[in-house]
Amino acid sequence: MESDPTQITHDFPPFFRVHSTGQIERYITHDFVPAGHDPQTDVVSKDILISPETPLSVRLYLPKIPQSDPKPPLIFYTHGGGFSIESAFSSTYHRHLNSLASLSRSLIVSVDYRLAPEHPIPACYDDSFAALKWLDDPSRSDPWITDHADLRRVYLAGDSAGANIAHNTLVRARSEGGFEIGFAGLILVHPFFGIGKADRVWDYICPGSGGVDDPRLHPMAHPGEMAGLGCGRVLVCVAEKDFLRSRGLGYYRSLKESGWNGVVEMFETPEEPHVFHLLDPTCANATALQTRIVQFVNSGVRVVSSV
Repeated sequence: MESDPTQITHDFPPFFRVHSTGQIERYITHDFVPAGHDPQTDVVSKDILISPETPLSVRLYLPKIPQSDPKPPLIFYTHGGGFSIESAFSSTYHRHLNSLASLSRSLIVSVDYRLAPEHPIPACYDDSFAALKWLDDPSRSDPWITDHADLRRVYLAGDSAGANIAHNTLVRARSEGGFEIGFAGLILVHPFFGIGKADRVWDYICPGSGGVDDPRLHPMAHPGEMAGLGCGRVLVCVAEKDFLRSRGLGYYRSLKESGWNGVVEMFETPEEPHVFHLLDPTCANATALQTRIVQFVNSGVRVVSSV
């Protein structure tokens, strides 16, 4: 059914628009793919409900790992979508994370956080942090994590808004402290740190925030907080034709100049737009990006423990 344009009170393409009745209409809707065995990668997945009240769930991905091998690292992943679209359970992210788990030989925890505007910010940040606390809690009693993940080597990762959430989750972990898991690194793919139309969305989904210089949206305006980032290594990935490229480059430069005691790396893909690797996962540039991420995960580790 087509919408009556006279009844639209707020419009934020390509994310959502709001009717005068309060109805939220998304420009892009996602499908749902059940967890299970992926025959192409031989990765198995399952869903865990962490909090029925929220509700908050995660999807775990376990690659095939020989018993004689040491425990692999764990990637804690948050999906993108402008804080307002997509899901950890969509075919886009299910396909992407099956591939990443297989190639990196890492166990992955993918967070299905609540979406704005029905759940304004900070709901997505609270959900991601709650999932990280669950991961850190030894009473969770999940055999996949206990038996198949080296929790001294945890990477926080995400794309677009998910990269923003990953950064802020690590900042909060450092601020609140008390974690036993070791944070080996942060992987930001085409991070959403605001610019242009992104700022308009933020103002609507985060009422009462500090505006475009809110540290959650624009950490580069707060170098003192960046200096305390709680990991030893960061990989920032940008794309040449991404409208958010300048903010990704700004994050990279600001982190290097902040006094942070770690190593930050940059990877740029030529001639590609925002999150191209999700839209065309088999293209040569998507393969190159995935390979770079895998190299980062499996290369030298500088762990920050008990933050």
